[in-house]
Amino acid sequence: MKAEKIWMDGQFIDWDDAKVHVLTHALHYGSGIFEGIRAYQAEQGTSVFRLKDHVERLFNSSKILKLDVPFSKEEIRQAIKDTVKVNHLNGCYIRPLVYRGFNQLGLNPFTCPVQVMIAAWEWGAYLGEEALAKGISAKIASWVRNNINSTSPKAKICGNYVNSIFAKMEAIEAGAEEAILLDSNGYVAEGSGENIFWVKDGILCTPPLTSVLEGITRKTIMTIAKDMNIEVREEFVARDSLYLADEAFFAGTAAELTPIREIDHYLIGSGERGPVSKKIQEKLFNIFQGKEQQYLDWLDFV
Repeated sequence: MKAEKIWMDGQFIDWDDAKVHVLTHALHYGSGIFEGIRAYQAEQGTSVFRLKDHVERLFNSSKILKLDVPFSKEEIRQAIKDTVKVNHLNGCYIRPLVYRGFNQLGLNPFTCPVQVMIAAWEWGAYLGEEALAKGISAKIASWVRNNINSTSPKAKICGNYVNSIFAKMEAIEAGAEEAILLDSNGYVAEGSGENIFWVKDGILCTPPLTSVLEGITRKTIMTIAKDMNIEVREEFVARDSLYLADEAFFAGTAAELTPIREIDHYLIGSGERGPVSKKIQEKLFNIFQGKEQQYLDWLDFV
């Protein structure tokens, strides 16, 4: 995980020289927002997937945390493409970060400058290449998903992810590969860093947006599923609905579409990637590779 250059506040810095002060506000209090974006080697060339949507969400997150981004949306979009290009990357993961820098320490963030960083590097399947076909094990976390009145579920705020870290550590120490968090009402919410879907009787289901992040991959999957005449529902369900599902999978920019073979040692369906998951996953990767004319406007070529 290393590339040549990182974009910082308008200029490219050598990877090893991209540093911040130890009293950076975001380092102490989590006062930053970020995006996870992927670029793929499509048939027509390297392209960033749904770049405009990701940058729009980045600015929405900034608005919620009251970070006045010192660059325009177009400047950030161009900087993201330039970062891919300058590092000679065909396919990669891209991490823009907007954060409060150093001025003075304390919870009041307004005196600290807003800074921007964009990094990109080669990164394969987040949960493992084998997992894309065979699926992973998951565990319902004892940690509850951040309450909607405690923080903002619509913003990718750095500090929010401590909640996810607790859940992820618990899952790994219990022998699972990923965590599933419930919301404060006990309904299924999402994974530690992904949205979750399940299939029952051919119907694709996912939790409503009330307490989960509005994932770009989530929105993509719901769109293409409907285009494939797969019924899609948003439902509040308890954990036992997942145990009884025919199929389940995580969806996110990093995770892409990763099937879930078991949850809390309950085998999901046949215990492997199911037919609906496989159908959607194949369509999704064809879109990434520029093979689906209908969705080419989702690809922003570098």
